[in-house]
Formats: sequence, structure tokens, C-alpha cells
Amino acid sequence: MSLAGAPSAQARASGSSFYSAMRILPRKKRAAMFEIYSFCRAVDDIADDGGEIAPRRAALDEWRTTITSLCAGKPAPARLAGLAEAIRDFDLRREDFFAVIDGMEMDVLANIRAPDWQTLDLYCDRVASAVGRLSVRVFGVPEGEGNALSHHLGRAFQLTNILRDLDEDASIGRLYLPREALRAAGIESEEPQAVLGDPRLAEACAPVIERARQHFATAAQVMARCPRASVKAPRLMGEVYQAILARVTARGFTPPRERVRVPKLIVLLALLRHGLV
Repeated sequence: MSLAGAPSAQARASGSSFYSAMRILPRKKRAAMFEIYSFCRAVDDIADDGGEIAPRRAALDEWRTTITSLCAGKPAPARLAGLAEAIRDFDLRREDFFAVIDGMEMDVLANIRAPDWQTLDLYCDRVASAVGRLSVRVFGVPEGEGNALSHHLGRAFQLTNILRDLDEDASIGRLYLPREALRAAGIESEEPQAVLGDPRLAEACAPVIERARQHFATAAQVMARCPRASVKAPRLMGEVYQAILARVTARGFTPPRERVRVPKLIVLLALLRHGLV
């Protein structure tokens, strides 16, 4: 669990698709977002490191104990002083941190393979929408709208990640495409590499693409109701991720699949639209 000797929170965030959106925030909010991202990276690394289940569950439990202490206002070790400050300044909630940890634990307990839609939605809520619930408190989105925005934008982001990272996930034995979509496409296997080699893969991905688009559209409606300054960062994030989804869709799913990256020009244009006005 220890972050001693780890890169700074900003350094850990620098490789994220969200880094540009974080950078446009005022200093205190920017620092808080770097800390949230660093926490997410730390628990994600535990989930993805492989190895025995017991020590990884113990590491996640240690994070639960640490978050409980920080949220109770107890003195923080130096390595977590920034996270403690973010929790205090923006009233970040223990249950949202716990939800993120619970989502990572789903990956620790078993390699997820072809979950049903309900399980996939729970996973998306924990690993993505819960991060959104932490983030909107930093952004200053009104609470009611913030919960709705987190719900839809988090799911849109995570479904996009699933579609983008099919090959990367399969390499570690995971397959997040929903079972119902596979069966509707006529794919009976749930073995990741077999599914990714099936010529009907695009058909199985189609409902995931459509659901992501619906979440993006609803998130845009929510943001339209919010004070402009409070949604600059999520608007930028949304635009970048919609570009990823569009490129994944245009690339298709026939192997070999090149990993989709967003050109810097698209990010720059989004910055000009949302970050500098």
C-alpha cells in the first residue's frame, strides 16, 4: 500500500488521458485531482499486479483502513498528506473511495470474463462512476447534477476503455464484454483470445458502443444544466473520450487491432474550447 518512494501525484497522473483536463483547474483543485488519480493508480496496480490473491486483498484492506483514518481527520503520514488535504478541502467521501477499492477487488478475486450486464454495470459504477463522484466534488458541480454526471460519464468512459483495451485485457485473462452481447452475436466461448479472434466480435461490441454513446449524450444534457465553470474539466474529458470511442469504432474489431490514441491536436482543440474560455 505504501507510496513511499513512488512518483509524485502529478507525475503519476501525467500519462493519463485526463491529464490535460486536470491541468486547466485552479491550483488547489488541480492538486486534489492529482491525488485522487494517484490513489486510483495505486489500487489499480494492486489489482493488475497478479500473484496470489490473499496479499492483494490484504493490500486493498490496508487502503480501506487508511482511507477510514484520513476521512476521520486523523494525522496522515507524509506520503499521504496531499490526499488528506484533498479529503478535507473538498469533503471527499469514504464510501466513494471504498467503492473504487471494491471495484478493484472484483478484478483481484477472479479474472472477469463475460459478466452479465448487471455485473458489468456494477463494475463500471465502482471503478469509474465512483471516481466521478469524488471528482465532481472537486470541480464544484452541484450535488444533484454531480451524481447524475458521475453516473453517466463514468460509465461512458469505462465502456470506452473496455472497447479500446480488449487485447490488453485479454493478455491477462480478462474479458469485459457482456455475456448477453456475446450470445446475441452467436459467440458461445468466454475465453478471451477465442472471443477476440471470432469474426462476429464487432457484432458483440455494437451494443457496448451504443450504450457508451447513450451515456455520453445524457452526460452532455446534465452538463448543459450546470454552471459553466464547474464542468470545464469534465467537458474536456468527455470530448477526448468521445474521440477515442469514434476512433475505436472506425478502426473496427478485425485483427490485427492497432491501439487507438488521440492525436495531440484533438486534445489541443478541446483545451481551446473548454479550458481557456
